[in-house]
Amino acid sequence: MSLSTVNALSPLDGRYASKLEDLRPLMSEQGYMHRRVQVEVAWFVALSDAGFAEFKPLSSGARSYLQGLVQHFGEADALAIKAIEKTTNHDVKAVEYWIKSKFEARPELLAAAEFVHFACTSEDINNTSHALQLKSSREQVILPTLDKVIAMLRSMAHEYAAVAMLSRTHGQTASPTTVGKEMANVVMRLAQARQKIADVQLLGKMNGAVGNYNAHLSAWPEFDWEAFSRRVIEAPEPQGLGLSFQPYSIQIEPHDYMAELFDAVARSNTILIDLSRDIWAYVSLGYFKQRLKDGEIGSSTMPHKVNPIDFENAEGNLGLANALLKHLSEKLPISRWQRDLTDSTVLRNIGVAFGYTVLAWRSLSVGLGKLELNQEALDEDLNAAWEVLAEPIQTVMRRYGVQGAYEQLKEVTRGKTVTAQALHGLILSLDIPEAEKTRLLALTPASYVGLAAELARRV
Repeated sequence: MSLSTVNALSPLDGRYASKLEDLRPLMSEQGYMHRRVQVEVAWFVALSDAGFAEFKPLSSGARSYLQGLVQHFGEADALAIKAIEKTTNHDVKAVEYWIKSKFEARPELLAAAEFVHFACTSEDINNTSHALQLKSSREQVILPTLDKVIAMLRSMAHEYAAVAMLSRTHGQTASPTTVGKEMANVVMRLAQARQKIADVQLLGKMNGAVGNYNAHLSAWPEFDWEAFSRRVIEAPEPQGLGLSFQPYSIQIEPHDYMAELFDAVARSNTILIDLSRDIWAYVSLGYFKQRLKDGEIGSSTMPHKVNPIDFENAEGNLGLANALLKHLSEKLPISRWQRDLTDSTVLRNIGVAFGYTVLAWRSLSVGLGKLELNQEALDEDLNAAWEVLAEPIQTVMRRYGVQGAYEQLKEVTRGKTVTAQALHGLILSLDIPEAEKTRLLALTPASYVGLAAELARRV
């Protein structure tokens, strides 16, 4: 059976393949191989510049050729490495052999071929490759996609800053807010979560089989291998890897930074699950309508339906993403003694966790783009909820020392259908200044929104 979008085991490579085309080259196995080649080449070139008599600096032509292997790495190259792996049964060794095979027509490189993968353990290549995958994914896909969601919510916060909306706490009517202020709340939460994602340092180590530079020192005992490793890891691409140096490790990099990153992404997802459910409920209440798309069907039997499918898809995929991200963050920092292989297969699923995350964020963006405010529904709910003014009335009564203010309002409003006339009658009977009575009489549920509009506008 040939692989296609209809027989793919994962919906990320099937039904939703077209929505993740920018993530796939970065987080697929091909993307992983690409980064392994990049690391091997960076280490090889740096060794040539280390001052060893046995490995002279490479010519500019050789350097350009090697960078070309990295820059032009494609599917055919990945398949060639996979073919070698069928013999080696070792994926990193297959990369090493593939690189060496590219030296055959170049005597300068062929003479130095044994310096490919010199003193490295597989994990020196793997951990830095994963870090590079995370780096490119964060810069090119994760943050830009999240930024789009934040920008859309910020735009809604500003546009609807003064549009009053009835709040609900415990499912019951509560003090009014504005639509914009509710969007602003999410913007601020997401902005903080986004910064956490951006701030995580991506670490790399290249220190040998158990983290002590044993093999390195056996070849050149007097050479400062730790400083050399730091330079390769921290130097900007393409001379180095552009990562942060991890000085202490067992055979594997401890993965604590990965756990921090995955937890940060999961925090954003949790916030957006909250948003997806709220928007779904607002659509259900009629506060938002959804723009129609020609040809779309909401139900196979009920032609009137326009389902909030984008928010439902987002919620479901965010849950899948967080289940994977939680496992990644809990499992990866744990390794038996100096090495076990339980992390290897788990690490290959980072792209899956990111895939469901990005898919969900993009579904949210589509859903937000379809929303149209239904002013009529908002006004109708507010006009039917005069009981929410019990709060400001009793607060003013307290200011002027009216005894039992809370209890009086409770008697008038709790469990009852409250009318404007009933509240106005109570206000007129109060022993408070006339100016305060006038102010309270002018208050409506739609005007009782506090600083909501101001807070929404300045987010």
